[in-house]
Amino acid sequence: MKPTRLEEFYTKFPTMMGVAAGAGLPVERPREVGHFNIFTMEDLMRSYPNRPAMSFQRQEFYKLCLMSGRSQIEYADKVVEVEHQALWFTTSRVPYRWLPHDLNQSGYFCIFTEEFMRPSRSGVALEELPIFQPGSCPVLEVSSADYAASAAIFQKMAEEISSDYAYKYDLLRTYLWELIHRGQKLQPVPAQAPAHNAAARVTALFGELLERQFPLATPQQQLRLRTAKEYADQMAVHVNHLNRVLKETTGHTTTALISNRVAQEAKLLLKQTNWTVSEIADSLGFTDVAHLCNFFKRQTTLTPGDFRG
Repeated sequence: MKPTRLEEFYTKFPTMMGVAAGAGLPVERPREVGHFNIFTMEDLMRSYPNRPAMSFQRQEFYKLCLMSGRSQIEYADKVVEVEHQALWFTTSRVPYRWLPHDLNQSGYFCIFTEEFMRPSRSGVALEELPIFQPGSCPVLEVSSADYAASAAIFQKMAEEISSDYAYKYDLLRTYLWELIHRGQKLQPVPAQAPAHNAAARVTALFGELLERQFPLATPQQQLRLRTAKEYADQMAVHVNHLNRVLKETTGHTTTALISNRVAQEAKLLLKQTNWTVSEIADSLGFTDVAHLCNFFKRQTTLTPGDFRG
């Protein structure tokens, strides 16, 4: 699944210029690194009536959306129904699609690249934040008060991006960090900083190595690490030590964690791509289709064909 590039995003929505004047992909100031732009949901909806439903996709940039209106959001292998108001975060690592139930949608959204968001003063990078982790909940229902507070920040960004203030991009980054941290505080389970001990570091490194292999973008892409020993070798630890640590910190064995993640990717590829079962089996490191079918049935009780429907 090839991610949508910024140029393709602006081509698909030629009537959307962002809040600042201009058309197409905005020209960045020479000293600026990365890209940022802000839009209203009303502008987006003007192009929806005559367009086909959004396809399941990844995009090469981040997106943060404040939305009001009934819609459905599908991400990874989950489906969320938005009945009123929500704050929604997307990354290039997790495919998604948005299906509005009606055209009465309001709010804002902004798109930005990782390069635009320099590490915060605390040294935290975007991909390290809990809100952007694959297993997090990126769709957060918000109260009217939280919606109004977030909308006020978007409005400040909308005003600033059109200004001629010399340091406006630094200010825009500050507003964007504020929205991201608001989202993290609204997560169902408060984000806890990982304990700085050896077990936590081993667990975090394993999780990073595991997620780094996904998503699979083409049938030719294959998993580089497939077994517990391969992960242990990559981390320069004994496989028994890795198993013991992961069992203590997560309650699951290394093999179970790998299998769960591979099964999740198999579900996505079966539902959201037209790859053959043979291509999926090959990309996920199975020796043949029968091996994938047996594995998938143990994980889900269904065969790949039954799951795909």
